[in-house]
Amino acid sequence: MLNHVLRTREERGWSQKRLADELGVSRQTVISIEKGRYDPSLPLAFRLAEVFECRIEDLFVPGPDAG
Repeated sequence: MLNHVLRTREERGWSQKRLADELGVSRQTVISIEKGRYDPSLPLAFRLAEVFECRIEDLFVPGPDAG
């Protein structure tokens, strides 16, 4: 799954630590999400959208293997 978490975080000038703190997860989790190595749970995806004040669809784009 393609995601725009890194771009969105950088547009806000936030560090990975700040985002991790906002989400209540480790910095390593943020790194893994940004690199596409880890797809967040649905509750975490909703929390990301809430923190960034956007829709989940703005952050995550299903890839060809989704479905």
